[in-house]
Amino acid sequence: MSFVSYFPGRGTVRETAYLEGKAEGEARGILSVLEVRGIPVPDSVRERITSCTDLDRMDAWLERSRTVERAEDLFAEDGDADKPIS
Repeated sequence: MSFVSYFPGRGTVRETAYLEGKAEGEARGILSVLEVRGIPVPDSVRERITSCTDLDRMDAWLERSRTVERAEDLFAEDGDADKPIS
């Protein structure tokens, strides 16, 4: 049985709530992987992860969270890893 994500009309309250919940779950997953691996997560990194709503980017961060040595390295392939995180 497969789940089909269909929302009548883009930008509906239901769709928005679903996507926000999905983003929150992705953020928890990324932070959990880093925690289990014993990698410290600075507040600036935590804020960047939890405020992100781009699910594709978060999927990439989740993949990277399994191998990075520092939490900041999650953003390396985004092209702005060396930029200060505000």
